[in-house]
Amino acid sequence: MQFTKEKMFAQSGQWKHLETFDDFDNGLSELIDLWSSTSKTATKTVKAAALAHFKEDLDAAVLNWIDNRAKSKKYASIADELAEFEEALKEVAAVAPAKAKKKA
Repeated sequence: MQFTKEKMFAQSGQWKHLETFDDFDNGLSELIDLWSSTSKTATKTVKAAALAHFKEDLDAAVLNWIDNRAKSKKYASIADELAEFEEALKEVAAVAPAKAKKKA
């Protein structure tokens, strides 16, 4: 799937805040697609901003639903998936310099 900036950012360039569980569920898929994208618009800056905004919105949602056990569990599952994704990003970042050294 090709990244489209319109999914996560409004035409004004502002982040589209995530509010519902579906927003986060779909947003995580879009975030993964963004980080996998080779599109010229998917710059490191855009990727980092999207990740930061996603985490900020998720933190707010978790706090919002902390007293509702069922909803809290749903958002915790998204947080777990996000943590797995961030771990994968770290692994890829660690492998990239090693590959660059082999080519040199």
